[in-house]
Amino acid sequence: MTRRGYYAAADWGTSSFRLWIIGEDGSVLAERRSGEGMTTAAKAGFHAILDAHLAAVEAPTHLPIVICGMAGARQGWKEAGYLETPARLAAIPGQAIAVPNVDRDIRILPGLAQRDKRQPDVMRGEETQLLGAADGLGGGRHLVCMPGTHSKWVRLSGETVEGFSTFMTGELFDVISHHTILSHAMGEPDAVAADSPAFADAVAQAREKPELATNLLFSVRAGQLLNSLSAADARARLSGMLIGLEIAGAITTAGSVEGICLVASGRLGALYRSALESLGFAPRYVDADDAVRRGLSAAARLIWPL
Repeated sequence: MTRRGYYAAADWGTSSFRLWIIGEDGSVLAERRSGEGMTTAAKAGFHAILDAHLAAVEAPTHLPIVICGMAGARQGWKEAGYLETPARLAAIPGQAIAVPNVDRDIRILPGLAQRDKRQPDVMRGEETQLLGAADGLGGGRHLVCMPGTHSKWVRLSGETVEGFSTFMTGELFDVISHHTILSHAMGEPDAVAADSPAFADAVAQAREKPELATNLLFSVRAGQLLNSLSAADARARLSGMLIGLEIAGAITTAGSVEGICLVASGRLGALYRSALESLGFAPRYVDADDAVRRGLSAAARLIWPL
């Protein structure tokens, strides 16, 4: 490395690992990605995996490291706990925990918890994306959508998280498309096109009549049997219905907001953007990679000010 590093930042998910070496001017000096998420690291060793990636980019031995995500879970490297909502995003870095018995200064950021007896909820990793995305939203109340296997919808007032909801949309799509009667309609697991008319129609149906959720799902099978629904359109309809149901639930519980911010990337981001726009929303789009990196940067600069 030819330039001096300020800190290293890592996003450690359940099945993925991302590392950036950041310079004093905020530039990315090096980057590493792998599938060595928490599940792998719990067996191979978090310290060993991290050291291997740091060595691969010749990171200085003095470099401090800030980590978000599942490394802070109970079954991760070192449990980082949760901040309870309502929670100020600026309070997250101050609650980072230090990893003991290591030769570097390594801090793991906490998650967020909603301790509501009727609607308990948790997030870990997404709070750092919020920290990075919130700067561009200004004041007021916003609804922030972060799609994924377990999508998060966050009710944000200024830089305070009032509450949030998790939707198991991605996991349900996988289970329903592989382990229910709808598996006969799905065909090969091709990606759903964001501009698919079948997808948009299903989003609209689910948004309009969420109480008919299980009936709408069965219509995918019936459509194949009676209307020659193609496998591609069947997958698009299933995806659209589940995302439409998610949006219906999130909008209903949000109350009055000034706008929707979509923190996403790739094909999943394109699907959610298309779904929201088809319903008449104009979401502000923030790249998920940029958001988590900015969030880690904000945390690092508070923990280790220049």
